[in-house]
Amino acid sequence: MKTHLPKLFCLVGALVLVAPGAESRNLYRYTNAEGTTVVDYQVPAEYVANGYEVLNEKGTVIQVVPRELTQAEREVRNAQQLQEEQARAEEQRLREWDESLLLRYSTVADIEAARERALRDLRIRVNILKSNKRSLRQQVENYQAQAADIERRGQQVDAERLRVIGDLQDEIAITDRAIGDRQQEIEKVSQAYQQDIERFEMLLDVVELRRSLAAQGRDES
Repeated sequence: MKTHLPKLFCLVGALVLVAPGAESRNLYRYTNAEGTTVVDYQVPAEYVANGYEVLNEKGTVIQVVPRELTQAEREVRNAQQLQEEQARAEEQRLREWDESLLLRYSTVADIEAARERALRDLRIRVNILKSNKRSLRQQVENYQAQAADIERRGQQVDAERLRVIGDLQDEIAITDRAIGDRQQEIEKVSQAYQQDIERFEMLLDVVELRRSLAAQGRDES
C-alpha cells in the first residue's frame, strides 16, 4: 500500500490557507478495549474512567488525567491518608508537649514539686468530701434512732422525718460519687506528671548527647 505524502501535505497546506484563523484543538490519547493506543479529538465515554492524556497541537502532553481508582484502591488510599494525618497530629502533639515542658520546668525536681502541689489540693478536696459524708451519715443515724424510738412507743413515724432521711441518703450517694471522681482524678494527675517526668528525662538525655557530640567535634577539629 502506497502512501501519498505529497498529497497529504498539500491538503494540510490548503486547510491552513482556507482557515488561517482557525483555533487549534487539543488531542486526546487513550487506550481502547483492544489495548491499542488511540489519538483522537475526544475520548469515548466508556474509556474516560481508564485515564487519558491531553496533547497540544505540537503533540506535547499538557495534562495527564489518571484512571479512576477502584473501591479497594480508594479504601487503601483513604487508610494511608488517615495514617499520615494521625502521624502528623502525633508529631505536632509531641512537639508542643516538649516545648511546654522545657518552658515550664528546669529540672525533674520542678515537675515533682508541681505534682505534689496538684495532688495535695485534690487530696484536700477528698478529705472535705469524706468529712461531709461522715456528717451526713451521723445525721441519718440520728434520724433513724428517732424513728426507731417512735416505733417502739407504738407510734407511726411521720412522713417528714422519713423524707429527710431519704434526702440525706441521696446526698451521701452523691458525695460517694464525688469522692470516687476525685480519686480517679488523683490517679490521672499522678500518671500525667509521671509521663511528664519520663519525657523530660528523655529530653535531657537528648540535650546531653548533643552537647557531647558537639564537644567531640570541637576536640577532633
